[in-house]
Amino acid sequence: MLEFAFAWAVLALPLPLLLWWGLPPHRERASALRVPFFADIVAASGVQPGTGAVVRRRRRTQAALLWFIWLLLVVALMRPNWVGEPIVRTEVARDIMLAIDLSGSMDYRDFPGRDGQPISRHRAVQQVVKAFIAERESDRVGLIVFGDKAYIQLPFTRDLATASTLVDLMAVAMAGPQTALGDAIGLSIHAFESSSIEERILILLTDGNDTASRMTPINAAAIAERNGVEIYTIGIGDPQATGEDRVDFSLLADIAGRTGGEFFNAEDENALAAVYQRIDEATAAEVNTESWRPRQSLVVWPAGAALLIGLATLAGMRFGGRRNGA
Repeated sequence: MLEFAFAWAVLALPLPLLLWWGLPPHRERASALRVPFFADIVAASGVQPGTGAVVRRRRRTQAALLWFIWLLLVVALMRPNWVGEPIVRTEVARDIMLAIDLSGSMDYRDFPGRDGQPISRHRAVQQVVKAFIAERESDRVGLIVFGDKAYIQLPFTRDLATASTLVDLMAVAMAGPQTALGDAIGLSIHAFESSSIEERILILLTDGNDTASRMTPINAAAIAERNGVEIYTIGIGDPQATGEDRVDFSLLADIAGRTGGEFFNAEDENALAAVYQRIDEATAAEVNTESWRPRQSLVVWPAGAALLIGLATLAGMRFGGRRNGA
């Protein structure tokens, strides 16, 4: 879209015409030679003598070119700009850390899929987490995986494609066969320290009990609460199992409650997807957007065209004058 920054400069368009009407014509005195036999020369030449004024008249082509050059200069003074399509920038609304359990029990094929057929717990988590990440247009996302220890797989980023790819690359037991639940919370607190975003959310998903942490999950949750980290916990295992395979729902509920979050029990893939949707609704944040249109100055085109036409006209007048003189 074409816009003019100083459209009022169009008022200068009739200025040459006003000057032509209002100012007196240019006069220039020239030296002359007086001869005593001037009458005889005039009689011999047969020319009727007149005044010594010489009025030069421009051709119509020259006048048209001069007006066109002036028009181009006025357009340049109006500062034309080409305005592109609006570009919208969305500010970061939240920092969301996803802590995913990759202990050996996540490979069990006892988790009901959307079609009712059992799939591995890990596969169900991958599918739902990828769908959740794909909708984080205004958020930054980070990934933590934990087993024997907790590891940051991806710091906070808005590169959702990379986050989704890394979820695909997750493998069961890649962090060890046990469950370091408390260490995963502690590592997420450390990751949030570099964040300047006020809304900080940790989504913690596990199918086992804490068996390998150096920091207890309750102590880690207390530290998270002091640091403004809201924890949402998701349990997908069997609370009636024993040892590593048992999920302590009461512990997960206590962790979430201490930080102002919520605990969820995902019994199948549909329920797991619904959990992430409920978390998204419960933590909805106001998104600030800023839009602007890129502008490209076009002043050089009319100004350059006026210069080239003016030089060509001047060269033509000079060349034509010399030919006529010859």
